[in-house]
Amino acid sequence: MTTLRVVLALASSKTWFLHQLDVDNAFLHANLEEEIYMALPQRLSTSKPNQVCLLKKSLYGLKQASRQWFNTISRALQVLGYSQSQADHTLYTKKTEKSFTTLLLYVDDVLLEGNDISEINKVKQSLHTQFCIKDLGETKFFLGLEIARSSKGIVVNQRKYALELLSDSGLLCCKPTTTPMDSLVKLGATIGEPLSDINSYRRLIERLLYLTTTRPNITFVVNQLSQFLSAPTNRHQAAAHRVLRYIKGSPWCGLFYPSSNTHKLTAYSDSDWAGCIDSRKSITGYCLYIGSSLISWKSKKQTTIERSSCEAEYRALAATVCEVQ
Repeated sequence: MTTLRVVLALASSKTWFLHQLDVDNAFLHANLEEEIYMALPQRLSTSKPNQVCLLKKSLYGLKQASRQWFNTISRALQVLGYSQSQADHTLYTKKTEKSFTTLLLYVDDVLLEGNDISEINKVKQSLHTQFCIKDLGETKFFLGLEIARSSKGIVVNQRKYALELLSDSGLLCCKPTTTPMDSLVKLGATIGEPLSDINSYRRLIERLLYLTTTRPNITFVVNQLSQFLSAPTNRHQAAAHRVLRYIKGSPWCGLFYPSSNTHKLTAYSDSDWAGCIDSRKSITGYCLYIGSSLISWKSKKQTTIERSSCEAEYRALAATVCEVQ
């Protein structure tokens, strides 16, 4: 997701074309390297007993399917002159004297951007010849993210996903709140009464985690709530419902990548010394910007117990430097 946000920020500031593709039956295009047999499909009659099929192509459900598809499309892109990024293996770039094009791959979803529309059309035609793709045109909806573009920049949010989450939780008509959590409340493992339905709490936190893709303002509290999945209490559930009430007040909230932007990389880090009341571990927080475009952020409990706030700050800074690199 960080790579995707970087791609969108650069596309907005450089006014690049932004197109989306979808590969039909992606896994079925990959050849198998191993020798794999399968039982005959039902209702397929044969005169020979114990007959099986030798697979030449990959099928959905095989353990090798994802790997073989990725290898197949990687080879196809490298033939077209694209280089695979070492920082993110799903990112491919191609640079010539007149054009620069990037391709971001997520299973069968492809995001193409660049400053030369003829190169983009060339890639589309080549991939369609080999794999049969759907050309979805300019990007509007990618991996659950709603992407809207204007002359001022690109807006990315998860409005539809947020409204579905509120509807499924029964809080679509709830009274909104102005903050995602109460700053005076400290969440602990032993605070409150155990929940009878643990699975519903786990499903809610799982969906909130994906919502943090475009909403950094709920990252801290969702990180806190995700630490109690093994034994949640009614206090944890109440805190999760408060997050939903906060989302109800602004379901369209998201990220904005302006078209008039610099490419200066800026990072900020902080730590909360002994912020966890159960383990006394500190909490790391950081965020990274390209110009004024927020591209990466994290809130995470540190792995060791620090003896001072200074030590906790240094560990947070080290994590931030790793993300910058």
